Amino acid sequence: MSSEENKRDPELGDDARQEEEAVEEAEGSPVDPASLENSEGPGAPGDTEVESASDEEPGLGWDEATVLSVELEATRRERDQYLDALRRLKAEFENSRKRQERERIRILSMASERLVQELLPVLDNLDRALEAGGDIREGVQATRDQLADVLGDEGLLPVASDGQIFDPNVHEAVMGQFSEEHEEGTIIQTFQRGYVLNGKPIRAAKVVVAKQV
Repeated sequence: MSSEENKRDPELGDDARQEEEAVEEAEGSPVDPASLENSEGPGAPGDTEVESASDEEPGLGWDEATVLSVELEATRRERDQYLDALRRLKAEFENSRKRQERERIRILSMASERLVQELLPVLDNLDRALEAGGDIREGVQATRDQLADVLGDEGLLPVASDGQIFDPNVHEAVMGQFSEEHEEGTIIQTFQRGYVLNGKPIRAAKVVVAKQV
């Protein structure tokens, strides 16, 4: 109902007429073109959001630099941990090497002490043979056999030479001699006996090797 109808209808009160006028203004009020232009202009909400986003770019760059700084610091800490572990490992290896060297020297010392103790009786027999005087050949032979037994217990064995085929691993030919009685390469004389210790040659036998004419 319009305001004119309200005027024509005297029965309606002032309050009813005010409510109808408010409804007519809300429904029929024209849109202001200037307000539309202002909404799409530079001051529009969309432009405001773009500007605020561009204003945040320096903040994003600063955050990236901070992240890189944190990662660099973490990498440095990890590097320091690896270096510290490497230093400890090197120190442990050096200490282990020194312990092994000390142990090796101790074992050699004990072995030498034991061998000397076993050779003392041989030395005593040589002293007795010298004190006896006269023909000491028999006593020296017995002492020599005793010494060979002691060294044999330690793994020392003589190299077989006379009548054997020359073996460059355990024999050293000091000269060759023509012989019709021996096959070529046969050892016919030993100048110095050779020895092996626990299967390892420690001194080659110096020998004369037969040659064919």
